[in-house]
Amino acid sequence: MSTEANKAIVRRYREIYNAHQLDQLGDVLAPDLKSHNLMPGLPPGLDGIKMVHQGTVAAFPDLRTTTEQLLADGDTVIEVWSQTQTHTGIALFGAPANSGKKVRTTGISVYRIRDGKIVEHRAEMDFFGVMVQLGVIPAPGM
Repeated sequence: MSTEANKAIVRRYREIYNAHQLDQLGDVLAPDLKSHNLMPGLPPGLDGIKMVHQGTVAAFPDLRTTTEQLLADGDTVIEVWSQTQTHTGIALFGAPANSGKKVRTTGISVYRIRDGKIVEHRAEMDFFGVMVQLGVIPAPGM
């Protein structure tokens, strides 16, 4: 597939993710997806990805991820993204439920595409910043 076709697959994944249409994830994610950064104890593959999304939306119902940049080389697509959300759901990492705090974070994802599906995913995000914004840990120097 071309790099533009691979970027289109990542764009479609992001559309599905933002619309919370988890039943459509199989359109772009391979069933044996290898995700390198799932939280410990979650099942691998598509089931684990769905559980992470459901848990995140339970805490942040208005979760929105914006693709800031897409870069592609061969079967690899890199997405630089930002997220905005408001904590109006369940308690999370020591923050009480419905804190109302607005959170913005950034991250980067690396996808590997094969046969029109994402077969591998790796992501890093500013989780420390999320914890500071939620008030769970103090900002450095405070």
